[in-house]
Amino acid sequence: MRLSSSILTFGVFAAASVLAIGSAYLSSRVVEKASIAGVRKELDREAMNWATVDANGLQVFLAGDSPDEAVRFRAVTAAGRAVDTARIIDQMTVAEGAALAKPRFSVELLRNDSGVSIHGLVPVASDVEALVSDVQDAVGRDVPVSNFLETADFEPPEYWDDALYFAIANLDDLVRSQISVEAGAVRIRATSPDRAAKRKLEADLTRRAPENVSLTLSLTAPRPVISPFTMRFVADDSGAVFDACSAPDEDSRQTILQAASEAGLDGQANCRIGLGVPSPRWAEAIQMGLGAVAELGGGTLTFTDTDVSLIALDGTDQGTFDRITGQFENDLPSAFALTAVLPDTPEEGEVGPIEFVATLSPEGSVQLRGNLSSDLAVVTTESYAQARFGSGVVRMAAHATEDLPTNWSHRVLAGLDALSSLSNGAMIVTADSVKLSGNTGEQNARAALSGLLSEKLGKGEEFDIDVQYLERLDPTLAIPTPEECVAKIVEIIGDRKITFEPSSATLDESAKDIMDEIAELLKICGDIPLEIQGHTDSQGREIMNQELSQARAESVLDALRQRRVLTSAYDATGYGEANPIADNETEEGREANRRIEFRLIKPEPVVEEQTTLETIQDAGDAIVEGSDTPAPDDQEDKSNE
Repeated sequence: MRLSSSILTFGVFAAASVLAIGSAYLSSRVVEKASIAGVRKELDREAMNWATVDANGLQVFLAGDSPDEAVRFRAVTAAGRAVDTARIIDQMTVAEGAALAKPRFSVELLRNDSGVSIHGLVPVASDVEALVSDVQDAVGRDVPVSNFLETADFEPPEYWDDALYFAIANLDDLVRSQISVEAGAVRIRATSPDRAAKRKLEADLTRRAPENVSLTLSLTAPRPVISPFTMRFVADDSGAVFDACSAPDEDSRQTILQAASEAGLDGQANCRIGLGVPSPRWAEAIQMGLGAVAELGGGTLTFTDTDVSLIALDGTDQGTFDRITGQFENDLPSAFALTAVLPDTPEEGEVGPIEFVATLSPEGSVQLRGNLSSDLAVVTTESYAQARFGSGVVRMAAHATEDLPTNWSHRVLAGLDALSSLSNGAMIVTADSVKLSGNTGEQNARAALSGLLSEKLGKGEEFDIDVQYLERLDPTLAIPTPEECVAKIVEIIGDRKITFEPSSATLDESAKDIMDEIAELLKICGDIPLEIQGHTDSQGREIMNQELSQARAESVLDALRQRRVLTSAYDATGYGEANPIADNETEEGREANRRIEFRLIKPEPVVEEQTTLETIQDAGDAIVEGSDTPAPDDQEDKSNE
């Protein structure tokens, strides 16, 4: 019995052992298969068919001939996404004779107020010392240059030198910039002091770029600093007009323009957006003031920073004036101080005011005549005029007169200062006001002159500005505005037409000269927001016409790119037969409807955040860190082919 019991016990233990071994084997096989399948999937995803996978328990073996060391490492990394890397046994080999991959050569040139730093990898043949010396020559010996370049002993790629030396040659014009250079490609991110400088720089860089170098520009122009922050609105019998208007952002500008419209302004007005607003309630205060002007029936409202002047029209009722200006003063934010003036009505038969008159001719000659307060004032005024206009061009014909207002000389000198900003004109000082008229080539001259006279004459002083902007006097006239660029495209095309091969988006040979001329113009115009529109006649299916018009618009865009035009702000849109300009029932009409048009893209309104003066000072560093400052948008203009 005992023997039988022992045999039975042994049999049970043996069976259990066999079952345990079998279970462990099956579990091991399941783990191995899952590991092989997971690793194989990751390798196939990386297109590594040359690698083989095997497993022994928890160990996973990778084998095969890798094309190079980098690919072998990628295979191990891919397998590590499926199983623990500690389980991977690397048995791969690198194929003999595998060539080392040529490195990606690139250079970053970073420039700000601290100097220039050079980073990247260059071929040995580039001669780092000579390259750094070229950079130093470009920016001047007084600008620190830091060299962080590394080298690799490989042949320079095609167009490497062209791109690198184009970037270095233009570094002097890019005071705050980040320039990225690769073989045949340069990307420039930089700031310009204002929008005019930005457009000129874009045009210059585009024109200078070699044919075999792709140039990408991202230039920004921060909002200008306006000092003093000025608004001057005049409403009288001849209508309402802004002599000056400043706003800190788009919302404030719209608030001011809406209030001006309600106060009698008819048509468009320019209100500059810039930095330097003296109070966050600037627009609200101006809105109150314009409301007071409207209620008075006219007058002159001037804001110079927080100083506010309201001069009513002659003949305004005293009670009405007191009520409206009193309410305005009570409502004004506490930061603002109001000076309200009701002019005395001249008595009948009263002699006209005495005057001092200064005239500036287009040739630069200045004549001074009229009344000054003393002989010393005559000498002082002549000396001041000679300092402002030149000693050889001033002719003094003024004389001393008694009983002039106490601030007469001060107003004369302020008027001469303003006159010196014009190309030609006249300045008249009377007991009541300072009047300035003439021509200028500065588009924002009225605003600048209003700020200057407001500051120099002081509170409650009346002045009148009648200054005309003339394009021929504008020093930036060589750079067309976006609107002028589109108009010039129309002039270039004239009676000709951008034509295509029949039922095709391929430009025919006759379009080559037109595209060449348009491309030369657009290189000067810079990166303007332009839409290239394709249109067809109504023959054929509508969907086919739309697709054909889209393809033709894109073909024109490609043709401009091939001619080295900066097209990052361009859109190509096909409108098919949707916008005919002639009758599709006639052959002449259908021919007219098959056309390409160039139009400016209307920008979306942008609400700008408040910015401090320190933002301007740090603009260069912000660019290096990847921060972009939006520039104010251009207005829309439309022109047809």
